[in-house]
Amino acid sequence: MIAKTGAGFDIVLLTADYYDDHPFSPAGVIARVLDAKGYKVGIIEQPETEEDFTRLGAPKLCFCVTSGSVDSMVNNYTPLKKKRVGDRHSSVTKMPDKAVIVYCNGVKRHFKSSTIVIGGIEASLRRFAHYDYWDNNVRCSILLDSRADILVYGNGEKQAIEIADRLRDRKDLRGIRGTCILSRTVDANFGMLPSFKEVKEDKVKFCQMQVAFSNYKNQAQEYKNNYVLQYRYPDYTTEDLDWIYSLGYTRKLHPHSPLKMAKFSVVTHRGCIGGCNFCSIALHQGDEIISRSEANILKEIKGLTKHPDFKGYIDDFGGPSANMYGMDCEKRCGESCWRCTDLDRSHRRLISLLRKARAIPGVKKIFVRSGIRYDLALDSEEYIKELSEHHISGTLKIAPEHFSGEVLRLMNKDNSRFDKFVDLFNSLNKGKKQTLRYYIMIGHPGDDEGQVKLLGEKLARLRNIEHFQLFTPTPMTVSSCMYWTGLNPFTLEKVKVVYDYHTKKKMKRILLESIKESHSEDMLAWE
Repeated sequence: MIAKTGAGFDIVLLTADYYDDHPFSPAGVIARVLDAKGYKVGIIEQPETEEDFTRLGAPKLCFCVTSGSVDSMVNNYTPLKKKRVGDRHSSVTKMPDKAVIVYCNGVKRHFKSSTIVIGGIEASLRRFAHYDYWDNNVRCSILLDSRADILVYGNGEKQAIEIADRLRDRKDLRGIRGTCILSRTVDANFGMLPSFKEVKEDKVKFCQMQVAFSNYKNQAQEYKNNYVLQYRYPDYTTEDLDWIYSLGYTRKLHPHSPLKMAKFSVVTHRGCIGGCNFCSIALHQGDEIISRSEANILKEIKGLTKHPDFKGYIDDFGGPSANMYGMDCEKRCGESCWRCTDLDRSHRRLISLLRKARAIPGVKKIFVRSGIRYDLALDSEEYIKELSEHHISGTLKIAPEHFSGEVLRLMNKDNSRFDKFVDLFNSLNKGKKQTLRYYIMIGHPGDDEGQVKLLGEKLARLRNIEHFQLFTPTPMTVSSCMYWTGLNPFTLEKVKVVYDYHTKKKMKRILLESIKESHSEDMLAWE
């Protein structure tokens, strides 16, 4: 049972997101998973008052606390650290700064003896010492600041079930894969990261910590009188995802939910093999692809056609990068899938899935709106043709990010095939009124005014700049490490970094002015 009112819950879930019974909603998925295992789950969304925290009473097993699908500081502030109140690009979701800590404190005030589990992206990417851009300092693990009993990192369905089972059976919480705990001792099978004291005082040690981060190892970090222990991530399989996404989500949304435009979207896979240094996916969802089975996805779509609100359109279809479906790794060797010569780049599984999905009676069109890795798509002209013929809503989004060789190197991106993709796409879409839209980032380590001028010259020859943003350092990413230390963590070479807001604003103006004339009729979004 999942409810917002009542009594006698096994688990009470506090979320800074609106609660949606939808596979895109972190709270919605965890609630469904626990409910499927027989646990009675209560939901408190966006608690603010003391009454909000006490509304459902003390759960029999634990409180689960999350900021949801976004870090609260990213949600609340622009890259220039201005409050997003009233900003046209801000999330409609309201949440306090450091939401996980605030919510845990609210629980502690009223239910001192209750077990607290924290998860979601804010907890996941603050599980060890991390650079906090908004404090401009190195903070300790969120486990210490929140005083939670256990932290779930990454996608947490398996972890949530095992935690609930152990609490029900009155068993210890140590050793659950995909979790972190505090411990007075550490076993020999844990790899030691530099201590909190070391990374706070020594930027080279901070770089060494960054390079050592891994979801696939038992890792420990020393604090005063204790250790943060990370147990390696559990293996999620196709069968696991098929079960998770088949749990009967009603897709009922909160009236103000940001998922309204994605109500009838379908998740095809998890993970990303791209390895962009500014991205948090690798240390959250993982850097390997786990795909759902074709049969399971088709069954979900057939179910959607029977939904009373379904009008025949799948709003979005994919994962972090839509065209990585089917590129699962059987070896799981720990090396980069992107560079692996055995990676199947043919897109054959995805092409087969798309053709079968759009043939389902009641489906008018399946949109791929979340964007693709265009450099990967170039390995299959057949896939690009499929997109162009059947799956684009006027525009296709791609993310070249920048066109400076030095900036791209530090981003771990390669745009050498960009012009080839643009030419191919345009040739396939001649006369179709379908265009490309581009995501651009400025202010990343390695960038400066000169590089932005070169970027502006390139963009002046393009159309439809979908979005450009200032780089925001987010916890535990390689690019944030560069920003904080001024060093490339892999080589320890010095990296040029722009810190002052005046120069950042000037870089924005340079880019806007560079492309103003050629984009006079375009809507250029920036933040």
